[in-house]
Amino acid sequence: MASTYTANSGIEKIGAGEQAGAWGTTTNNNFDILDRAVNGVGAISLTGTTHTLTTSDGTLSDGGYKVLVLGGSPSGTNTITISPNDQDKMYFVHNNSGQTATFTQGSGADVSVPTGSKALIFADGAGSGAAVTDLLDGLSFGGTKVTSTATELNLMDGGTSAGTTAVAAGDGIVTNDGGTMRQTTAATFSTYFNQNLVEAKSPLTVSGTVTVTPSGATSVYQPLTVSSGSQTVRVAVTNLVAGQYVIIDKTTTTNSMTIDWTNSSAVTSSGISLGSSADLGIGIFNGSGFSFIETVKF
Repeated sequence: MASTYTANSGIEKIGAGEQAGAWGTTTNNNFDILDRAVNGVGAISLTGTTHTLTTSDGTLSDGGYKVLVLGGSPSGTNTITISPNDQDKMYFVHNNSGQTATFTQGSGADVSVPTGSKALIFADGAGSGAAVTDLLDGLSFGGTKVTSTATELNLMDGGTSAGTTAVAAGDGIVTNDGGTMRQTTAATFSTYFNQNLVEAKSPLTVSGTVTVTPSGATSVYQPLTVSSGSQTVRVAVTNLVAGQYVIIDKTTTTNSMTIDWTNSSAVTSSGISLGSSADLGIGIFNGSGFSFIETVKF
């Protein structure tokens, strides 16, 4: 009975009664094939745009390596055909060739490995329709599939390519929350940072009831002049968040003024009066009203 060979690595299985006196040579060769298949690292030199990676029965061959380090000087994208097409294969690939390497085995799917990249691939040995699959495509952790693109991962790794895409309130910003990475909306960050910012408004002359309105979620400093008599200033709270403050600075002391701290549309004032003895009215917003109100004379 003649020798036969294993389906995927071409290891020789000596037939009954065969190779009398030559068992040692064949067995040692088989061990070398096994050693290469388990831990072998092979330098594969590419030229042109095609290469055949062959596993030959009973012979140490390039297709038998576990790890493929691609080098050489290919002239463009190099298509590497895994042969024969009926062998199951798994390879660790490190592409240092300077060009993209595309692995194929049959008419099924191929896998392209860009230069400078690494991949873990397997060929299914399905014959003419054989396919090659990237085992790291669709990688998951704890049951959650990683769906990031290479561009997204590169940005997280310190990529310097910056665009001009406008930032919207609902956009997510990744932050480190005590060691746990979280995504928080830009609006939430805006609120946080703006709590301690102040908007210095242009001076205002008050004649009749006027409204001071923050243009964003910021604290406000409003200098104003009371034109005559006693006038009313109302503070709009729509854009304020808890912890922000409003300073009304009456820059003249001749006339008096009432500040309505409740709302810009309030009908009944719940404010305070700044007469000739007070220059500043200070209110701190608690989320629905002003929990701290004070007047100051300079």
